[in-house]
Amino acid sequence: MSSPAGTVAVWGAAPMPFGRSFRDQTVRMVVRPSASGSRARLRLSHLYGAEELTVGALSVAVEGSRPRPVSVDGAPKAILGAGREVHTDVLPIEVERGRDLTVSLYLPDVTGSTTHHRDAFTTTYLSPPGSGDLTLAPDLDGFTGPALRSWYLLSGLSVVPAEAEGTLVAFGDSITDGAYSTVDANRRWPDLLRPDRLAVVNAGIGGNRLLSDWTDPSGERRFERDVLEQPGVRAAVVLLGVNDLLAGLWPQGTAVSAQEVLDGYGRLVKEARKHGVRVVGCTLPPARTLRRERDAVRREVNERLRAGGVFDALADVDAALRDPRDTGRLRGGYDSGDGLHPNDAGMAAVARAVTPHVSRVPCEPP
Repeated sequence: MSSPAGTVAVWGAAPMPFGRSFRDQTVRMVVRPSASGSRARLRLSHLYGAEELTVGALSVAVEGSRPRPVSVDGAPKAILGAGREVHTDVLPIEVERGRDLTVSLYLPDVTGSTTHHRDAFTTTYLSPPGSGDLTLAPDLDGFTGPALRSWYLLSGLSVVPAEAEGTLVAFGDSITDGAYSTVDANRRWPDLLRPDRLAVVNAGIGGNRLLSDWTDPSGERRFERDVLEQPGVRAAVVLLGVNDLLAGLWPQGTAVSAQEVLDGYGRLVKEARKHGVRVVGCTLPPARTLRRERDAVRREVNERLRAGGVFDALADVDAALRDPRDTGRLRGGYDSGDGLHPNDAGMAAVARAVTPHVSRVPCEPP
């Protein structure tokens, strides 16, 4: 699906299958734009839908304002064909960096399993079944269903930018997605980036692997969709591969070698360069759950990345997060408690490690 000319992506959520079903309900979601602009449009995704789905009404509200209706092809509702995505018409608002938007969708029929983004780390509000269209409700009084932590059918926001000249996509697994960061605080490491002249889109998926599918397409298979097809993309940051090393511990995968991981990175870079996209790679952070032989593979990957020649630039996330007294573990002040995912302070450390490299990204093809 092509995007309107002259736009850049300022928010995104990588589509995933197996979202919950709705029936005569309104779902209200919160997104935070990473850049300001006008002529904004939302992208709705039914990529994993098996049958046609109707969105009976849509609305959008700038933080602190009343919701306003949104149309699709001039109509007050949207018909999403199975496996399809659509853009809304231009939103009746101006978008400001860091100022939340509330997006509400009314789903009148039984939807079946929906396309969603599982781990939003942001609260989504839901009305009970049979509650009708609440898209223009000025408050949350009717949203008495369970508080959710996912985004549904909503996969992107693009604008004609006021200042940004392109988009940087953070591409990775649960660490990029924001696992264990504070809910509703926007403390995922991509939220903390401020690259010159670039908006930021988070394309992390929890559990994602670089080389093999699991519950979602591998990083290699979704790179074009989630990175290269983003409106205005100029650069990507890749922090992906730890789950490939962990896969040997699970029945759903087999252990991979350092060379296989490096070859996978090389294929991503090759595809990115065809599109004029610069790729900043990241060393793999320590994970307490890795066995010794798997951690040896991680260390080999990192040493070969530090030697250069794989990515256009390298952020040493491993050095930023590891405990100097035990380099196979996260520093105590950065550990969420599971030995794998950084806490808010660790997310900030990742952002500090990445920032010097993305602040120098050119807005022309490399």
